[in-house]
Amino acid sequence: MSSDAPVGARPPAGKTFFGHPRALSTLFLTEMWERFSFYGMRAILVLYLTAAVADGGLDIGESSANAVYGTYNAMVYLMALPGGWVADRLIGARRSVLWGGVVIAAGHYVMAIPTGWSVFAGMALIVLGTGLLKPNISTMVGDLYERDSPRRDAGFSIFYMGINLGAFIAPLITGFLGEKINWHLGFGAAAVGMTFGVLQYVLGRRNLGDAGARPADPLLGADRRRALTRIGVATGILLAALLVLLLAGWFTVDTVVNLLTVVTVLVTVGYFARILTDREISSTERSRMKAYVWLFVFAASFWLIYDQAGSVLNIFAADQTDRSVGGFTFPASWLQSVNPILIIIGAPLAAALWLKLGHRVSTPTKFAVGLVLNGLSFVLMAAAARAAVGGDLVSPLWLVAVYAIQVAGELSLSPVGLSATTKLAPVKYASQMLGLWFLATAVGDAIGGQVARLAGTWSQPVYFLTFGLASVVLGLAAVMFTRQIRHLMAGIH
Repeated sequence: MSSDAPVGARPPAGKTFFGHPRALSTLFLTEMWERFSFYGMRAILVLYLTAAVADGGLDIGESSANAVYGTYNAMVYLMALPGGWVADRLIGARRSVLWGGVVIAAGHYVMAIPTGWSVFAGMALIVLGTGLLKPNISTMVGDLYERDSPRRDAGFSIFYMGINLGAFIAPLITGFLGEKINWHLGFGAAAVGMTFGVLQYVLGRRNLGDAGARPADPLLGADRRRALTRIGVATGILLAALLVLLLAGWFTVDTVVNLLTVVTVLVTVGYFARILTDREISSTERSRMKAYVWLFVFAASFWLIYDQAGSVLNIFAADQTDRSVGGFTFPASWLQSVNPILIIIGAPLAAALWLKLGHRVSTPTKFAVGLVLNGLSFVLMAAAARAAVGGDLVSPLWLVAVYAIQVAGELSLSPVGLSATTKLAPVKYASQMLGLWFLATAVGDAIGGQVARLAGTWSQPVYFLTFGLASVVLGLAAVMFTRQIRHLMAGIH
């Protein structure tokens, strides 16, 4: 098989979904419900953590709550890396997606139990399940197209629209139930959503043909037994380390958050080193991976700012915006639906734009645009924070405008990044490369969770302006290096 051929078997041809392979509809709906559960829970997580005990919350300080939020997001995406490996070497993408969905649903059901410990136990299960589902469902989307097809970006943009349809609906339901009635009831609604996702995936499996049915590079015999033994040993060491922390009295929220942040960065560095020094990949694949390092840094920087929407900006919405409409104060988490509805509107336009432009606008240029727009959104947020100085409540339209700018940046970077990952991936690391793409989000969120601590010590205008301008400068620097990165991409646009 040529290195430029897609990995995995093709689903049956003939039926289409918005002009794309019919299998895209099954993956579209599965991802929609998974994102419903993820974003529904995420929309109320920080608000629950910071709410007073009398209001049903855990009364964790904002600084720690922001760090927990960032680290949780980081772990969700960090686990995409071993999740991709499991699919590539053990059970295939299709079964990984199924089992991942089941574990995610179990995690949300645990969070629905009305006790404090249930939230952290549930989050641990969601982390494991999302690691299995997230990278592998995207790999299956990539299998539907030729590696360098201009239609590929359009297909990922449509898939991305499904992600955001679930993300739009979720906060409206979980936010109302959680903020107005009971936090755990909101978490329970997320569990029901993931259950729908699993059922839809099972019922729609006939559309998938052989796509994702087998591991791309399966471990057999002694190699398989050796790998399973190592997984068991590693799991035992991890559990023992957690027990030591607990017995020593070091098992605190801040200790765990800081430790996981360091682990996320070290895993990233180690994994890139492993791929770049692998003698089994060709010189062309190695060159493309060097280009991918640059794209990875740009993406991590993007998510560092962007994913503060659910933490720093969510708390700003709760404490410093006027949410009263006709005598009804709508939940702060409802503003988390602004971003995805704008993406739903913009994704088809972006898909059409990328299809029309073809290869005339390169992937590095699209990343640069995303970084600049992301930075400008925080510059605008600095103005909103300045308007709120002194305790005045500001219009929620400030946040709507901020999210609109971020969405334009996201559509320039995120679906394009998914597509670029499947194009630049060495054949040996097919599903694992999708895990590596999500690791960019993990690094951004892990560091972003630590950065968000500064929001409680710096003045808000200074905080937003500093990181907004930093993103703009990085985007302009990305433009300057576009030619060099395209050269490293070795014929991939």
